[in-house]
Amino acid sequence: MAEETKSLNFIEHIIEDDLKTGFPKENLRFRFPPEPNGYLHIGHASSICLNFGLGEKYNAPVNLRFDDTNPAKEEQEYVDAIKRDVAWLGYEWDEERYASDYFQQLYDWAVELIKQRKAYVDSQPSEAIAEQKGTPTKPGTDSPYRNRSVEENLELFQQMKDGKFDSGAHVLRAKIDMASSNMLMRDPIMYRILHKAHHRTNTDWCIYPMYDWTHGESDYIEQVSHSFCTLEFAMHRELYNWFLEQVIDSKKVQPKQREFARRNLSHTVVSKRKLLRLVEEGVVNGWDDPRMPTISGLRRRGYTPDSIKNFAHTIGIAKRDNLIDVSLLEFHVREDLNKKAPRIMGVLNPLKVVITNYPEDTEEYVEAENNPEEEVPTFREVPFSRELYIEQEDFREEANRKFFRLKLGGEVRLKNAYIIKAEKAIKDDEGNVIEVHCTYDPLSKSGSGTPESQRKVKGTLHWVSIKHAKEVEVREYDRLFTVPEPDRQEGKDFLEFLNPDSLNVIKGYVEPSVADAKIGDHFQFQRIGYFNIDKDSTPEKMVFNKTVGLRDSWAKIDK
Repeated sequence: MAEETKSLNFIEHIIEDDLKTGFPKENLRFRFPPEPNGYLHIGHASSICLNFGLGEKYNAPVNLRFDDTNPAKEEQEYVDAIKRDVAWLGYEWDEERYASDYFQQLYDWAVELIKQRKAYVDSQPSEAIAEQKGTPTKPGTDSPYRNRSVEENLELFQQMKDGKFDSGAHVLRAKIDMASSNMLMRDPIMYRILHKAHHRTNTDWCIYPMYDWTHGESDYIEQVSHSFCTLEFAMHRELYNWFLEQVIDSKKVQPKQREFARRNLSHTVVSKRKLLRLVEEGVVNGWDDPRMPTISGLRRRGYTPDSIKNFAHTIGIAKRDNLIDVSLLEFHVREDLNKKAPRIMGVLNPLKVVITNYPEDTEEYVEAENNPEEEVPTFREVPFSRELYIEQEDFREEANRKFFRLKLGGEVRLKNAYIIKAEKAIKDDEGNVIEVHCTYDPLSKSGSGTPESQRKVKGTLHWVSIKHAKEVEVREYDRLFTVPEPDRQEGKDFLEFLNPDSLNVIKGYVEPSVADAKIGDHFQFQRIGYFNIDKDSTPEKMVFNKTVGLRDSWAKIDK
């Protein structure tokens, strides 16, 4: 039992302590509360896994709530994408809620605060309000409108709601403490005028509640027991609780806010504002570009739900911000795809091989294992013929003893097939090798049971039969940025560190077994890496995304 307790993270300890001190387990309820102003990214994935994981651990409901309080930046497209991403990760929410569902209740509570002299309408411009806030070491000064009468505040607030004023003419502020050491408590804004159509309420409202006023009250309305957010909201907790105390019913659950550290990923950015710049300025091809750290981008690139969840579990929950090397995420992708992805042979930089002693009019099929990780092995047949493609890098005219691939006078085994020997290199007018003539040992076919089939040679190459190969487009991806923290380079814009080689589009050739594969299907190109079929594929052109290599080659380059 002690070992189990030791393995709990600090958030689970909070919940366990609450249960031990009498909080009813049946009252546990969690939520994931995204703002629909962009697509979810890998940082959100950790929060999703935390909240829904707690729901699974404690058999408690988890709401998916959209904190949709800013129609200037929110769109239905983002709502749809968020729902799609959470479902793809394998989670089911108990209720789908929206902060906009509570606009009337929030307004009614605001009216009550005005009546209690705890809120007032401020008619100053935003610059004046900001200046009066003071500094962390200097108290703020009262607004000249702080002591307006209840009647005047109620009338002005009603007129704000009725659309009588232009955007920015007035705001509603909570009356708390302009000398508080926590600047967020210095009469924070609760409502602003915004003449924008909302994606759900259309033009029903022209005043919109601020996030700090909305968030905790929404948790309370939904009877969320534990509200988890990232560290930048730690200073907001005092305000979160103050707002709750104004409306709380002692017979109901008061949500408890606690904060955990954001996990930043190297060689990328996870600010939605900066991700939006990448999209709007055409740096990437949309929110689901496979170079983006969005969940949609990772999915399109070929990352799996299990790999992302395993990554989130590995980095854990902590109280201090940390930069996680992207290679750890890629490690989990490899680990998962190694178990699941069928193996095929594909050649990305082709060199023609002619087996001169193989009959010109003959073709045959060799048996290849689909995935050695399968509990019950399955096999496919791969066509073999006189003319093949191998990788350019797998041949050298001359090489030292440590080169175990094909060289003149040397032998290698073609995977699942025969041993061949390079006899002659054919070159173009510039001296480049364009074709290699080989001979094969007809008795050396893999699995044939002959003594020659057991003969050991040091190199094994993947290949495709030219006659049967399927031509495909291959998109090779690299880090989007050349430095680990592109948005923390002093005096520099993060776009200055874009990697010009983050996308390389090439023509490749694969074995014909992929002909019936569907968009999203994963494969391991043997000796190369993991790939999946992109949504841009058509019956006429199959497009593969390179998900990740078989090993972390970037670490060597980076050093």
